[in-house]
Amino acid sequence: MSELLERIQSPADVKRLSLVELERLAEEIRERLIVGVAKTGGHIGPNLGVVELTLAMHYVFDTPTDSFVFDVSHQAYVHKLLTGREKEFETIRQPGGLNGFMLRTESPHDSYGAGHAGTALSAALGMAVARDMAGGSEHVVALAGDAAFTNGISFEALNNIAAQTKRLIIVLNDNAWSIDKNVGAISEYFHKIATSPTFVSLHDTAAELVEKFGGKAARHVARKVEEAAKGLVGRGVIFEEFGLSYYGPIDGHNLPLLIETFKFLKQQNKPVVLHAITQKGRGFQPALEKQKKFHGLGPYDPETGETKPTGQKTYSEIFAESLTRLATMNDKVVAITAAMPNGTALDLFRPHHPKRYFDVGIAEEHAVIFAAGMATKGFKPFCAIYSTFLQRAFDQVVHDVCLQNLPVVFCMDRGGLSGDDGPTHHGLFDISYLRGVPNLVHMVPKDEDELADMMYTAMLHAGPSAIRYPRGTGPGVAVKAAPVALEMGKAEVLRDGCDVAVWGLGAMLPEALRLADMLEQEGIRAAVINPRFVKPLDAGCVAEFARKCGVFITLEDHVLAGGFGSAVLETVNELQLPVEVVRVGWPDEFIEHGKVEALRAKYGLTAEAALEKAAPYLKRVSRSASQQAGVKALA
Repeated sequence: MSELLERIQSPADVKRLSLVELERLAEEIRERLIVGVAKTGGHIGPNLGVVELTLAMHYVFDTPTDSFVFDVSHQAYVHKLLTGREKEFETIRQPGGLNGFMLRTESPHDSYGAGHAGTALSAALGMAVARDMAGGSEHVVALAGDAAFTNGISFEALNNIAAQTKRLIIVLNDNAWSIDKNVGAISEYFHKIATSPTFVSLHDTAAELVEKFGGKAARHVARKVEEAAKGLVGRGVIFEEFGLSYYGPIDGHNLPLLIETFKFLKQQNKPVVLHAITQKGRGFQPALEKQKKFHGLGPYDPETGETKPTGQKTYSEIFAESLTRLATMNDKVVAITAAMPNGTALDLFRPHHPKRYFDVGIAEEHAVIFAAGMATKGFKPFCAIYSTFLQRAFDQVVHDVCLQNLPVVFCMDRGGLSGDDGPTHHGLFDISYLRGVPNLVHMVPKDEDELADMMYTAMLHAGPSAIRYPRGTGPGVAVKAAPVALEMGKAEVLRDGCDVAVWGLGAMLPEALRLADMLEQEGIRAAVINPRFVKPLDAGCVAEFARKCGVFITLEDHVLAGGFGSAVLETVNELQLPVEVVRVGWPDEFIEHGKVEALRAKYGLTAEAALEKAAPYLKRVSRSASQQAGVKALA
């Protein structure tokens, strides 16, 4: 079935096909996507929705001379298939294989890397202005989903486009979904455009476009034919207020129409917006019926769409269930998400407390300030935002929440390595970027039950707090019926010891326990400590074990620079304690996508690697212990 697709070595091969062949190629691409992603997992729904759009773009434009900027870029699988990576497609999101997003180092056709929404318009404008300054003639095309326009950065870019360039093409890929159903006034606005049954007038330019498709007679037909006339709307649409010429909405699956439209837009010496209506999951019934699930998922059955039951609850699900109980207990508890109800599992909270659930769209900065506003009125907002996405709201965390010491709780899902999604989604920096902010309490649970306790602790706390927890499942510890408040800044000593103290933060605690067992086998008595709090760090516990032990070993699923180990090292230095600190964590580089266990092994986040790293210091501990034993024997 991949006869045509296998012949596509570059976009030049796409241009040689007839329209009939292009339609067949679209079918082959959909089949390849459905079967291929079934094996690897990935963003199947968004890619099924942009098959014709991507084909038409490559048919009309010439990458890598022309630049395509995909917002988020999780919908770039079709682009990868058409740009010489078809034979590698089975490796997508696999260790050493293709990245699930655009990656500049992967191909010259990937002009801009991304993994967060709302960046395409700004990046494309930067490219267009650079082209203008260099006297170039190439085209820049930005493809952004409608949900990207709920992000403030998109509007910051719109405010500048007409003033800064005369040629830029923006494709608004409107499918009414991001990960969940899109929300807010912008979504409703696009919906009204797409479904409006009447149009007062056609643009002169729009009429010329229709005439270009089918001659003068088409002007009359256009009012009746959805593909050509449904929404070649009158003046006053929001884009025109920003100085961009608007065309659409048109059928985003009509290849001939898309090709002719792009040929027309290619000739325009002005910034333009093409509004294309697409169907997320098109061509795969399970993805159409369950758009939320098939936005991005693990391996599935390509015939039925069924996935293997997970069995054990994820940290996200434990978070949502715990928050539901807290909200039942306290009517001031509210839940806030930035377009991620499914990813954060707040869709499990929503049915129980619908009036205290808020989805603000892809607008993390707004989510944090919105939470701050609610907190000033006595509410207890829990902001569920991935660690990697909270980076976008750092200023708001500092300026609007912590400076005012407001009781907002940041629940940072995907704290730590995010596996197959790669560097744009790894949550490896939140301890560093939050630890230096005054007033903020930062907690990391060792298991599911401790997560529930930390949420309860945060609810009772009068100031801001953050809780980071990993993607996926935990150790499988049952959550007790009633949560218990933790003593603020108090670590938990799991094992006592007098030679080495091993500090295992959160998800790294199992490795800390393994390391302690290995040390015991070598005759080294190892304490194991569950820190619980990154800030405030338990300075008393640090001092106690520094007096007993010659070496500290810290393990964390976070970068070493500014992380938990650094906090321990700073405390040791401040208290002038005579103890060596060996830190184990991620190095000062962006970590590629891959399986978590394999990446930990590669970068030395294992008990074995920790033992090897600590070996020079442990020799001193062993010598000291032997000397002390000798002194006792002589006595």
